[in-house]
Amino acid sequence: MSAFRKTIIGFAAGAAVLAAGQAQAQALDVVSFATNWLAQAEHGGFYQAVADGTYEKHGLNVTIVQGGPTAANQALLMADKVQFYMQGNLLGSFSAVEQDVPVVEVAAIFQKDPQVLIAHPEFAGTAFADLANLPTLFIAPDLFTSGFQWMKSAYPGFKDEQIKPYNFSPAPFLADKESAQQGYLTSEPYAIEQEGGIVPKVFLMADAGFDTPSTMIEAKQDYVAANPDIVQRFVDASIIGWYNYLYGDNKAANELIKADNPEITDGQIEFSIAKMKEYGLVDSGAAAEGGIGCLSRDQVKSFFDKMVAAKVVKAEIDYTKVVSDQFACKKVGMELKPQ
Repeated sequence: MSAFRKTIIGFAAGAAVLAAGQAQAQALDVVSFATNWLAQAEHGGFYQAVADGTYEKHGLNVTIVQGGPTAANQALLMADKVQFYMQGNLLGSFSAVEQDVPVVEVAAIFQKDPQVLIAHPEFAGTAFADLANLPTLFIAPDLFTSGFQWMKSAYPGFKDEQIKPYNFSPAPFLADKESAQQGYLTSEPYAIEQEGGIVPKVFLMADAGFDTPSTMIEAKQDYVAANPDIVQRFVDASIIGWYNYLYGDNKAANELIKADNPEITDGQIEFSIAKMKEYGLVDSGAAAEGGIGCLSRDQVKSFFDKMVAAKVVKAEIDYTKVVSDQFACKKVGMELKPQ
């Protein structure tokens, strides 16, 4: 064979490979996922699935749209600017049903909501109910109208007179040893350790019965109905991303997180991952049987009944509209968990 003919064949083969690669890239379904806060380890599995190519392996080109204090990312979902949104917990879902907002939760990455009450190390109490003995609880209005109403219903010792406004600074708490403050398990305790030089006592509301799942994947009902294959692939790839983030090499994902949120530190990321594992935020409960992301109507009903009893949500809300059990609880990725 002549050198010229070899060159032509080689060029044609190379062009075919290039064309195949371009066709494969073009075949990826383009979707966006909007988070509800600044990039952090609590979003790590989603970033992991971007960083290690898991979304791409599932035929998806995924962009993560970072949330934040001024972002209106759920509005982007309703305007069809993004296909998926990170819903905080079921209270948002119940509100959507009440207001006829056509969304549905297709998976729940956190089996436990990370909301906590934080007390000083000198606090003698050992159980969640013991916090009712403190004269002061620093709690913000959102939690007062939801979680604190449940606390009063489930633990009658709590009373409105304990409440002082929480301004998202640990300073008032640190100055008052007879107080507790709200926070997130993965965040505020770390800030208190760094700023106050103390290791506080932490009481996870989920372990006391506030059993809403959290960090849920939300989509519009019409999008889910029209694109069940894309939804399934996004859920599956996100779940695999979370297994790899918790139990594998997460360095590349953390670099993406820090690129989106330059103010986050390695120390904060390490603390958050450790607490997610220690308290089983992601991999516990229904996830132990059905895999990360598992979300069922039984879980929804349990929390719904408690919120009705606490007069946080209306009894006539149809809680069955909140969740689709079509996409999660399929044991996807469970083989990635260390035995």
